[in-house]
Amino acid sequence: MNLKQINRVFADCILVVALTFAAVDYARADSTTDIVNALVNKGVLTEEEGELISKGRNNEVAAQKKKQELSWTNGVNIRGYVQNRNTTMLGGDEGVNLWSDRSVGDDQSFGGDKNFLIRRARVIIYGDVGERLSYYIQPDLASSAGTTGNVAQLRDAYGDVYITKDRVHRIRVGQSKVPYGFENLQSSQNRLALDRADAFNSAVRDERDLGAFYYYTPDNVQKLFKEIQDSGLKHSGNYGMFGIGIYNGQGANQQDRNDNYHVVARATYPWKTESGQIYEAGIQGYSGKYVRTGSAYRKNMGNNVYATKTPTLEAGNTTGFKDERAGVSFMMYPMPFGLQGEWNWGKTPGLDTTASIDGIIKETNLNGGYIQTMYKIDNFKVLDTNGTLIPFVRWQYFDGASKAETNSPMNKVNDWEIGAEWQIAPEVELVAYYHRMNRSNLVTGASATTLVKQDYANFKADALRVQLQYNF
Repeated sequence: MNLKQINRVFADCILVVALTFAAVDYARADSTTDIVNALVNKGVLTEEEGELISKGRNNEVAAQKKKQELSWTNGVNIRGYVQNRNTTMLGGDEGVNLWSDRSVGDDQSFGGDKNFLIRRARVIIYGDVGERLSYYIQPDLASSAGTTGNVAQLRDAYGDVYITKDRVHRIRVGQSKVPYGFENLQSSQNRLALDRADAFNSAVRDERDLGAFYYYTPDNVQKLFKEIQDSGLKHSGNYGMFGIGIYNGQGANQQDRNDNYHVVARATYPWKTESGQIYEAGIQGYSGKYVRTGSAYRKNMGNNVYATKTPTLEAGNTTGFKDERAGVSFMMYPMPFGLQGEWNWGKTPGLDTTASIDGIIKETNLNGGYIQTMYKIDNFKVLDTNGTLIPFVRWQYFDGASKAETNSPMNKVNDWEIGAEWQIAPEVELVAYYHRMNRSNLVTGASATTLVKQDYANFKADALRVQLQYNF
């Protein structure tokens, strides 16, 4: 073996070692290239041989990187939050019940004493699989079933299929939020008030349904949505600048009960002025048929006489009542002063207790909304904390029916809420406010032994409501 052959063997050994280490971690590809270039410069390898080895190695690195990017295990993320609530009644009627929060009430309320409550316990699993698919799965571990609390129930399970890689065009299929209203789309993790306004929240049970939706979000709108979210300005999330879709219409975790889709469309546009203030305005509407059946309830027959009745359905609506709405939304993001408001009008099934002895569920009109003002104070310091304080005042009004509740009862709401959210740290938030309630009790359970003798009675009451939220 001559000297040249010995050099070639030695070079091959060096190359094998180098490539072996490079295979362990493809991020070291630049080091491998440097070694090959050095061997070419010393004449151990020809330029053609060096290029061939480098090309093969680069192809291997690219294939390995693409394989890892496509693996769903590399795109798994987990986050969540827990909301703990407590309510102190300050006065007004006794025996009240707030359908959206079981911590509101006293020892005369349906179900007995009201103390601490875990309102939500969400664990969110989400991520990307390649360039064309994102997934999102969210169970709630604090749902209720009858008198049993903290029951696991699915909230979201959907995938976003991106028609274009820039994510301008996408299709969402599965159980997800229906694009109707700003506050309905806003996560409870971000919302200032503890509950959504009845006027909009009554549109879609649990804000969600099974369906398919198309979202169009231009690149400039994507960037502004992200800026709003990253700035902690209480955004609703990216549900497109324009969205349209079809869904079952009976609400989350409910089977469809007629051969009819609900159709929904929403358009919203955010903009930023020269001063840096960000605004957003939107319009939305939906139409479909909602199936409703009657259930027993306790009715005031007059002269302090009460009886259990089951309402009948208005003729011609056994396969579904007309269920349609149109609404407008406006948001002036808190920078530091903010203003938020929504209003909607429509038709939906509702219980008329005066139409007959038993009552009749029939087509009814509705209108209502809310107005909220807020002020964002950053660098709010208490002891060694440095967080954010957002005082707010909110008024909501609703004159309509809550279709998803038992018998679709009429719901009259005229409430005030005054309080503040204190973001102690990114992982801990405290909300406390005074709630003056003037509304209908949508929770059934009246009997001869309860303080409130009839279902769906109106009540007036004052409460101090507190929530401690953990983000993880």
